Amino acid sequence: MRTARDMGLVGCTRCMRVSHSCTQICPRCGSALQSRDPFSLQKVWAWWLLGLGCYIPANIYPMLETRTLVSTQSDTIVGGAVTLAQHGNWGVALIILVASVVIPVAKFFALAGLGIGVWRGSRLSERQRHLLYEVVEYIGRWSMIDVFVVAILSSLVQLQALATITPGRASLFFALSVIFTMLSAQSFDSRLIWDSARRPDRKEDTHP
Repeated sequence: MRTARDMGLVGCTRCMRVSHSCTQICPRCGSALQSRDPFSLQKVWAWWLLGLGCYIPANIYPMLETRTLVSTQSDTIVGGAVTLAQHGNWGVALIILVASVVIPVAKFFALAGLGIGVWRGSRLSERQRHLLYEVVEYIGRWSMIDVFVVAILSSLVQLQALATITPGRASLFFALSVIFTMLSAQSFDSRLIWDSARRPDRKEDTHP
C-alpha cells in the first residue's frame, strides 16, 4: 500500500490541496505544510487528560439550580435526566443522557483507542480506525447540547419572585470538557493511522 508520502506528495490539513513534498506553504490557503505532526500524540493525550479532568466534576456538581419561594433544587446531569423521566419527558431525558453521557464517554474511549492504536497497533483495520476518527470528530460538537438546554432554560424561565433557573458549576466544567475533547480530536494526525500499518512489529502487537 503506497501513501502520499511514498509518492512525494503532502496534503494540506486545512484545505485538503495536495502539493509536492518540497512545498512548504500551501498555494491555496497559505498554511504551512507538514507531512506528519511529530507531536500529534502528545497533544492528543494532553487535551484528552484535560477533558477527562473536567468531565468528572461536570457529573458531580449540579448542572441546573432551580429556586422558588419555598425551595431550592439542584440537579446533576444524570439526576436532571431522571427527574425529566419521572415527569414523563422520556424523549428529552434520553436525548440528554445520550448527548451528555453516552457520547462523551464513547469519545474518550475512541480517542484513547486511536492513540493507543498508533502507538501499539490495533485489531481494527486502518480503514475502520480512520472511519472511527471521522465519526468522533463529527459527533463531538453535539455533546454541547446539554449546555444549550441549560442556557435556553435559564433565559426563558425567569419568573422573577416566583422561580429562577440558573446554570450550576457543572455547566462550565462540561463546556470545557467538550472543548478539550474537540481539541484532542483535531490534534490527532489521522495519517499516523496508515503509518502504523507499516511498522515491522505491527503483526506482533495486533495478533498475540
